[in-house]
Amino acid sequence: MAKLGNFGRGALLRTNESMRLSISTIIGVMLGYLFGISFPTVSITKLQFPSNIISYIEDRNSGIMTQTLLNHAWTSVSSHKRNNSASSSDEIPKIYVPSNPRGAERLPPGIVVPESDFYLRRLSGNPDEVRKPDLVIQQKYLVTFTVGYDQKANIDAAVKKFSENFTILLFHYDGRISEWDEFEWSKRAIHVGVKKQTKWWYAKRFLHPDIVSPYEYIFVWDEDLGVEHFNAEEYIRLVKKHGLEISQPGLEPDRGLSWQMTKRRGDGEVHKETEEKPGWCSDPHLPPCAAFVEIMATVFSRDAWRCVWHMIQNDLVHGWGLDLALRRCVELAHEKIGVVDAQWIVHQVVPSLGNQGKAENGKAPWEGVRERCTKEWGMFQTRLADAEKAYYKERGITPPNSTFS
Repeated sequence: MAKLGNFGRGALLRTNESMRLSISTIIGVMLGYLFGISFPTVSITKLQFPSNIISYIEDRNSGIMTQTLLNHAWTSVSSHKRNNSASSSDEIPKIYVPSNPRGAERLPPGIVVPESDFYLRRLSGNPDEVRKPDLVIQQKYLVTFTVGYDQKANIDAAVKKFSENFTILLFHYDGRISEWDEFEWSKRAIHVGVKKQTKWWYAKRFLHPDIVSPYEYIFVWDEDLGVEHFNAEEYIRLVKKHGLEISQPGLEPDRGLSWQMTKRRGDGEVHKETEEKPGWCSDPHLPPCAAFVEIMATVFSRDAWRCVWHMIQNDLVHGWGLDLALRRCVELAHEKIGVVDAQWIVHQVVPSLGNQGKAENGKAPWEGVRERCTKEWGMFQTRLADAEKAYYKERGITPPNSTFS
């Protein structure tokens, strides 16, 4: 009987121990699940268990209780969280500067160069060298001519009227560039050649305001201008003196004169208004009686050009009608747009670009070019009027009649 009693007590002890292990296992599984959903980002491979825990896993009868295992696991998780928090706080934030130019927001402002120029640079040497700098002189003004090689003599004479303070830029509508090397000044000029294109096509694509921003004044000139009575430095002096944002030299009245406003006068340095044919001017302060110059030999201040460039249409390459709209880019335009009489030129009326056109339907090349010019003028007027009407309509304002002059 004693043996039977001992056997019963032993069986009972083994049963209790099994139940305890089963309950511990169930509790461990449940707590493990709760820990798992509470810390989804913690990888089990990153939980650092002591060697005695590993031993317990290998030997369930080692005597270490489930609570001990959970305490070690919690300590490991807490330590991992602290390490992650410290790592996040030490992470370098990414650069994003909304005030940078569009597309450059991810760059530190100190490295952003939003503008450029036409200054020529050496291929060798130290860019920071003081004794032999890349730029012997930084030109203050820019003059552009749209040219064909047949007008080389005229352009040679014109370029020589501009001092070293001017960057010379030639747009070659006939594609002939290397032949100009016969002129010494051509070797320091900028040459851009695309066949059968106009100066306003070139201007829209190569005279972006951020490219020409180093220059105080930008001359956008035709090739058929006589400059015997013109001096560029004196012209600049008079433009500054009279506060002209957009200007042109006076035209010798015997040839190539389309408007009274551009006719040279002999009674002063500058004029800003004129009288035209009856009915042409609805307002004496509006074109073509004031706030007006032509587009053959226009000179723009840096600020005025920034506005005008945006008004040039990509597909309207001849620029007709643009001169009547220049005033929109200048506040008090009737005071800041004018003609410099003391420095005057002659319009030679050479239809060289017109001859670059294509003969079609029995029409000469120049006739097709002129026909497109007229069409573009009408299209530009319509676009401008529609744009202004849309602007005022959006704001619930009746547009003034003079807006579309």
